[in-house]
Amino acid sequence: MQNIDLKAVIGFTGDVPGGLVVHPSNKYVLYPLGSTVVIRDVGSPQSQRFLRGHSDAVSCIAVSPSGRYVASGQVTYMGFQADAIVWDFETGEIVHRLNLHKVKVESLAFAPNEQFLATLGGQDDNNLVIWDVESGTAICGSPAANDQALCVGFFNNDSYKLVTGGALNLRIWEIDSVNRKLKPFECNLGQQRRVITSMLLDVNDDFMYLGTQTGDIIEVSMSNGLLQRMTAPCDKFSRGVTSMSRSPAGDIVVGAGDGSIVLVKKRTFRPIASTSVMGSVTSLTALSGDYFYAGTAQSNIYRVRADDLAAEMRSTCHFGKINAVAYPYAYSEVFATCAVEDIRVWNARTCTELLRIRVPNLDCECIAFMKDGKAVVSGWSDGTIRAFAPQSGKLLFTIGDAHQGGVTALTTTNDCERVISGGADGQVRVWRIGRDSQVMVASMKEHKQRVNSLIVRGNDLEAVSASSDGCCIIWDLQRFVRKGNVNGNTFFKCVVFSDDESQLLTCGTDRKIAYWDPTDGSTIRELYDEEAAAELNALAISTDGTQFISGGADRQVKLWSYDEGYCGAVGEGHSGSITDLKISPDSQSFVSVGDEGTHCQHSCFCLPAWLCCLPAVSTPLLFRLYLTLCSWCRGDPGLGGAAVGMSSRKNVKIGETMRGMIQLDQRDDGLRCANLVERNGCTCFVYILQHSSTASTVTPQTISNMLGTAPNTSAHEERLHTSAHEDFAHARAMR
Repeated sequence: MQNIDLKAVIGFTGDVPGGLVVHPSNKYVLYPLGSTVVIRDVGSPQSQRFLRGHSDAVSCIAVSPSGRYVASGQVTYMGFQADAIVWDFETGEIVHRLNLHKVKVESLAFAPNEQFLATLGGQDDNNLVIWDVESGTAICGSPAANDQALCVGFFNNDSYKLVTGGALNLRIWEIDSVNRKLKPFECNLGQQRRVITSMLLDVNDDFMYLGTQTGDIIEVSMSNGLLQRMTAPCDKFSRGVTSMSRSPAGDIVVGAGDGSIVLVKKRTFRPIASTSVMGSVTSLTALSGDYFYAGTAQSNIYRVRADDLAAEMRSTCHFGKINAVAYPYAYSEVFATCAVEDIRVWNARTCTELLRIRVPNLDCECIAFMKDGKAVVSGWSDGTIRAFAPQSGKLLFTIGDAHQGGVTALTTTNDCERVISGGADGQVRVWRIGRDSQVMVASMKEHKQRVNSLIVRGNDLEAVSASSDGCCIIWDLQRFVRKGNVNGNTFFKCVVFSDDESQLLTCGTDRKIAYWDPTDGSTIRELYDEEAAAELNALAISTDGTQFISGGADRQVKLWSYDEGYCGAVGEGHSGSITDLKISPDSQSFVSVGDEGTHCQHSCFCLPAWLCCLPAVSTPLLFRLYLTLCSWCRGDPGLGGAAVGMSSRKNVKIGETMRGMIQLDQRDDGLRCANLVERNGCTCFVYILQHSSTASTVTPQTISNMLGTAPNTSAHEERLHTSAHEDFAHARAMR
């Protein structure tokens, strides 16, 4: 199976404490993205590598002092062990998988000589374990404290000493590798009771500086563990100290929960300079002495100048679940995504944000472009439909109380005069959009549960809605009544039309992709992906209708051949469930979005497809070609690779297909297979893979020459004679 080329990934899990790390070479930056660790080139943001091996979200990252190793920990479900993985930075291979902690790995740290790795368990574990990096074995361990420990760090000049801090606890540990023990030393903070959230150890191991949940900076001696100084009450940081780093001059750079970055004098703890960014500052890491990288909980990455703290945004993305993605009609240069609180418009070439539209405290559930490109229509969790100008973000109109419980699906008609919406209340409503007014034309209530997907025909006469009640309803948009329906034992998540709108494709919680005849609601074909371990959430079909893409909770995008129902390529990049995907209008790429806040841009991979499509072949010639191929497949042992499959394009039901697809051995001359379909008993189509001959030159003899085998004339004529009677009778019965 082929791999789909991943062009770019936009995403950053910003709420991981200390998750943004600069490699010691200053050429790369590492950060978590769901269950993946991303290694990105500082000079070329499009150059990315991915470390995949965790089964759930990454909770912490550390890089060894030389940059040889990368360590990452994860969170998992209650009662299960959470892995910590040691990676080889150059190859990206897993060196060791360490699994002693339960539920979560809270923090990681490498020793200065890279001999040891310290891992700290989360609230349900709270154990400190020391590992031998070379062998991957645990040397010693101990409960970190009576209360939860939140951070760990080694001394800068002593590989056998380390510090842990957390809720009302601060300890200095000494590793006794001979006796395989950890010796704790309790630090004395006097009457101060603090929750330590971050720490910075002095270069000379004289003092350590601790950031607390109450916004204090505390200085503690590393030799005797005694409290030295702390910030004055007037200098406390709002919403706590969430990250700390060292400036080139030796002062302290503090990141606070309110989004402020402050340069603090080391001796007096008085602020020298400050700046503000969007979101709580969860990571601060130095870059080549002159700059810092700052990561925030709203998944923004800033480059901050060290002298005056001037901040420049270098990367941004959604910080919550992305619900939908949409392309404008016939324009592939931009696309839009919607998620928690905002809509964003992106440049498809550079993957940079062009426009952000924020509606605080609300979730945008669905999005669609008007066909004329003059408006972006969106549905929100408060039940309101809002339309914005795609270039300026100006609010054009709102439709209040469109649905109870939120607007969950949305589409527009091709004449740009109506908007069709579906809601959590199961209703489908049609709205007429005027210059100065928006009027509800009809409200159709037949679904019992949430409407998940809506599509409209090219002639604007019918619409189809897919719902969690296991029903897809075809609506007449002139009389506003149900025209037909499709029923299945699943929660339908998505529905799309085939290229000629003669079939419907659906997917849902049963992990099946179903082809339906919209005229009578009958099933044409069902594709069951045995490798899929979870529900399918999204489908998108190419403009020529030969291929379609699926995505779901298994975190993979899969490219399928429409006719053969064969999955020929798989793409990876997501670390969470895929919620939506769309193919660009030029069919050169597609975008998938996930609930981890990531959107991935993939190159469209062309399956071995019909390079020569011959719909103009006359019926007698096609019938001779059909009989010749059938006779070879039935009786010639030299075609050992022959197999018969079924085709369902062009609204052909399985029972009405003449022969389906005849698969032959691929030869050097290029012939691979022929797909023979009869529609309505008389009109036939033939597709020849990787064959450049024109319709006039395709004859049984031509194919015989291409195959390089001259069949025995008498034997084949006898088989042709017998099979001809059978097939003529079959064709007559079908008519």
